[in-house]
Amino acid sequence: MLDEISLAFATTIHKSQGSEYPVVILPLYMQHYMMLSRNLFYTGLTRAKKLAIVIGSKKAISLAVRSSEDKQRYTRLQQRLQN
Repeated sequence: MLDEISLAFATTIHKSQGSEYPVVILPLYMQHYMMLSRNLFYTGLTRAKKLAIVIGSKKAISLAVRSSEDKQRYTRLQQRLQN
């Protein structure tokens, strides 16, 4: 099966938005708990065309799935448009 391995590159979920890949491997660990959110997890999973592999601790995966809070963005867009 080693002859089936090919060179691949890693990218972030943010950079992969709008793209699809045959296989996606999502590493989820508590060291990056600030990035564990449901919307990023969903985005990562939906990038896979054929296979998605989730690697990590049960605690990290559970935290990503349970975190549904949307973070408020403070862009001051309304004030900028009014000016």
